[in-house]
This record gives sequence, structure tokens and C-alpha cells, in this order.
Amino acid sequence: MEFLSEFVNVVLNTYASFIIGFFIFVNVFYFSMYTISFGAIINYLRRHMFCDYRVIMQSELTPAVSILAPAYNESATCIESVNSLMKLNYPTAEVIFINDGSKDNTLDVVIKEFDLVKTERVYVQTILTKPVRGIYVSQKSQFRNLIVVDKQNGGKADALNVGINVSRYPLVCAIDADSILEDDALLKVVKPFLDDESVIAVGGIVRIANGCTIDRGRVTDVRLSRKLIPSFQVIEYYRAYLSGRMGWGAINGLLIISGAFGLFKRDIVLKCGGYKHDTVGEDMELVVRMHRYCRENNIPYRVEFVPDPVCWTEAPETLKILGRQRNRWHRGLLDTLLIHRKMLFNKRYGVLGLVSVPYFALIELFGPVIEAIGYFAVGIGFYLGMVNIEIFTLFFVVSVIYGVMFSVSAVMLEEISFHRYPRTRDLLKLLVLGVVENFGYRQITVWWRIKAFWDYWRGVKTWGAMTRVGFKK
Repeated sequence: MEFLSEFVNVVLNTYASFIIGFFIFVNVFYFSMYTISFGAIINYLRRHMFCDYRVIMQSELTPAVSILAPAYNESATCIESVNSLMKLNYPTAEVIFINDGSKDNTLDVVIKEFDLVKTERVYVQTILTKPVRGIYVSQKSQFRNLIVVDKQNGGKADALNVGINVSRYPLVCAIDADSILEDDALLKVVKPFLDDESVIAVGGIVRIANGCTIDRGRVTDVRLSRKLIPSFQVIEYYRAYLSGRMGWGAINGLLIISGAFGLFKRDIVLKCGGYKHDTVGEDMELVVRMHRYCRENNIPYRVEFVPDPVCWTEAPETLKILGRQRNRWHRGLLDTLLIHRKMLFNKRYGVLGLVSVPYFALIELFGPVIEAIGYFAVGIGFYLGMVNIEIFTLFFVVSVIYGVMFSVSAVMLEEISFHRYPRTRDLLKLLVLGVVENFGYRQITVWWRIKAFWDYWRGVKTWGAMTRVGFKK
């Protein structure tokens, strides 16, 4: 018994040392990325503060864009979304709405709203996809650039590939059908392509529309949701986009462009084979594959992130739906890293192989497992009376302070740079939630991501039902 007690004590002390080292490493890395992100945002604001986007709007050199909006059971939000896309300020664009075999009345709603008729247009499968049942166009002149495709259900990746096949223009913009773009979003996200011809993909920031007022496809009043779950997600999105992806984009190490809003060179996407349909993380996997294709073929390229063009999306409002989403995201991360495991610590892939992929593997993928084991170890230590209360309390307080600091810093970075929430009340609420999320909400998200490993091992490929309540009118 004494031997067992000593063994447990050694194990706990060893893991405690590992946790402390991991904690220091992670927070030093986060601080470095925050510093890079802050500099990148300041540089972006300085370069774009006096930019006249009317020049892009009027220029004949501005590349045409095909906007792809896949939809599955999106009858609650599809009309507002399509209306917002049709009203975008952009010289030449087509909107391709892909109904991925919805079981609700999504197709009927769109046909009725936009007065659609079926055409005899031939569908060419440059990328192999599920069968297309029909291609529709509007009889109304104001919607002449709208194309609606009805297809057999095959998942989001398959729907996007159908959109790429149907598209006619050199740039394709992938968005979610429940998303709403601001008027000048395309003008801002296309600018990196005009500034640097080596740019192959650009991601735009995604913000949460819950609590905002939507009128005819436009966000007219920005407010924070009265519900806690969407409000917590606002802080998470700030950390992910402003304190994360902005920094990764600055060093050309960005692995993720949100499926809710991204712009790509169509020819590179086609050369890469389009979206991979047998993964739930098709957005991340395509970006990693584009990185890899260019690296392996010695093609100069950049993948950038722009923090200003806003895409508004409806976030889950219940823990059940949010859990499904986070589980799917983590399964997608795991699958992508396994598919491209060759890149891990491979100097051939530059910053991708030596920094980005190791970070996402060690911190983003396995971080929740390490954290959960830490909670378990602390519980065992308390039960056996092997925990030094003073040291534990000090470490706990420091870890919470660091977590709060990064959350609050992300909120303040948003407030200083773009000030999207005009009400002081909303800003104060976000600052308070940046503290509160460390007690309960964070631990729940850890559990969801750990469960993702089990679901992946079981071969779960489904998204899980993502129930929408629709935008507030």
C-alpha cells in the first residue's frame, strides 16, 4: 500500500510538472500570437483607413466572383441570406444557391420568393458529385444573377463542389446559407487578390448575429444576445479570429478559413480536387491541401485573413446544438491532421510544418485531453491528500487570470479596432463573461472535444442536426 501511495505521488508530481511547463508554453505562444495579431490589425487599419473601395467597384480589372451558398433545411434563414447576397456592392458576381436535398421546404420557399423557373442548362461534372436534379433561374430582372441548384443530398462539401462546377468566374466565395454579408464585404475580401497576385485564398471574419436586428437581408441594429450561450460564443469568436487567425495570416501559416465566409482562386481549388466529401472538416482540409499543393509544386502563394469584411451568422442557442457543433469541429480537426500528418515537423512545408501544424496538433487537438487529465489528477490528489493547497490555489488563480486576460484582450482589441457593439452595456457584459466563462462553460467545451475522439474512433461522420430559429426581424 505504501508503494502504491509513493507511485501515485510520483505520477502526480510528474504530471504537475508537465502541466506547469505546458501552461507556460501555451500562454507564451498565445501572447506571441496576440502581439503579432495586434500589429497586423494596426497595419491593416493604417493601410485601409483611407482606401477608396469605389475604385475596386468601378475597375474593369476587378475579378468576377461566384458566391456559393449550400443549404440543407435552411428554410428559416435562406431568404434573408439570399437577399443579402443579391444586394452586395460588387461589379460582377453571381449567386449560386445549392439546395442539398433539403427535407424541409427550403427549395419551395426559394422558388416562390424569387419566382424561379427550371432551365435546360447542362451540368458538367468537373468534380464528381451527387446527381443534380435541376438548375433554376429567376424570372425577375433584379435577380438575373441568381442561380438555384437542386441536388441529391450529399453533404456540404458535395454541395460546394456542385457550386464550383456550375460557377463561371475565377474567384469562388464559399459561405453558409444562414449567413449574411455586409454590403462591402466582397470588395474588402477581394482586395488582397488585387494587391498580390500570389494570394490563393482569403478568409473573412465571422460575427454572431444572435440578438441583432435583420431587415431585408441587412444587419440594421447590432446588439448582444440576451442569452448566455450565444454571448459566450462572441468571446470565443473574438479570440479565434482577432487574436488567432489574424496572426496566422500575418506569417502565412493560416490553416483554417471558416466555411461561413472564404474567397478562393477557382483554378487552384480545381487542381486540388475540390472539397473532400468524406470529412466533416472540409473547410480546413481544403485550405491545408491548397497549402500543401503549392508547397509541393514550388508555387509562390499566400493565404490571408481580413478582419474587416463582416459575415454575420446564427450561432447555436442551446448547449445541445452547440455541443454537436464543437464535436464536429474537433472531429474535423483530428481528421485533417491525420490526412496531412506528413506535414508535422516537416521543414519542407516551412512555417506550416514547423509551427502551424504542430500548434494545432499539440495545443488545439490534444490540449483538451491534457486539461481534462489535469482536472482528474487534481481530484485524485485531493482525495489522497497529496495536493499542496497553497501551490494549487496560486496556480489556479494565475491560470484564471491568464484566461481572463486573453479573453478581455480580445474584446478590447475588437473595441479599439472595429467597435461593432455600440452600446456600453454590451461591452461590459462581454468583459464580465470573459471572466465567468472559466467556471463551467470552458469545462463543458473540453468535454465536447474529448468526446469527439471517441466519436471519431467509432466512425461517426454525421454533422448532427443544427436547428435554426431564424434571424430577428
